[in-house]
Amino acid sequence: MPNNIHPSAVIDAKAVLGDNVTVKAFAVVESDVVIGSNTVIDAGAQVLRYSSIGNTCHIFPYAVIGGISQDLKYRDCCSFVKIGDNNTIREFVTVNRGTDQDSSTVIGSNNHIMAYSHIAHDCVIGDNNIFANCATLGGHVVVGSHAVIGGLAAVHQFCRVGDMAIIGGCSKVVQDIPPYSMCDGHPAAVRGLNLVGLRRSGFTQKQIGLLKQAYKLAFFEDHPFDKAVELIRSSVEASSEVDKLVVFLEHTKRGIAR
Repeated sequence: MPNNIHPSAVIDAKAVLGDNVTVKAFAVVESDVVIGSNTVIDAGAQVLRYSSIGNTCHIFPYAVIGGISQDLKYRDCCSFVKIGDNNTIREFVTVNRGTDQDSSTVIGSNNHIMAYSHIAHDCVIGDNNIFANCATLGGHVVVGSHAVIGGLAAVHQFCRVGDMAIIGGCSKVVQDIPPYSMCDGHPAAVRGLNLVGLRRSGFTQKQIGLLKQAYKLAFFEDHPFDKAVELIRSSVEASSEVDKLVVFLEHTKRGIAR
């Protein structure tokens, strides 16, 4: 199908648009941009140089995709924003490019990023996540898949957020958030398993039971961190979920929000 481009939209001749792309009034699409088929760029939104957006995305008014890194180390270079398919990016969201030459900020597919959220340079975000209004990621943050970041929550640079974690609104995240967890506070700490999320995703009672055992050892008994990980490996029946948790715990750089 032909594209639907408003006469007031500004689209560089070097931008590449797929089929059935809609670009509304006063939107800006710069050079070296790729926009996939069936994507909508709403009024006043800006997709800046070196950005790529997948198919069937919706970029709402006044979002800015591909602004240069805010890292003070940034020098004018070719860095990227890469966004997958079926993403909803609401009003005034900002997504910044990587800091270094050829570096990228990456967002997967099927994410719902609400108004005024900020995704800083060099972040890597998986699939099927929800960022509530004003969720903020510092640079180099890694978010898995099926996670929820509450409104006004802020995640410190270089932190990780594991799969299916949920972070309460207004939380201050300064350490890694483990997979399957429910976290909240200043600083954010593990409050328990994300039981609602696990059940909605079809986890069995056995899967949940094994995670409960692992979480009790790691977060709710008085074991040194390394000892807790050893106890999980030795005393909790192996499963893909428990293995994922253990690997996440073993590879922390900023520490775990216990």
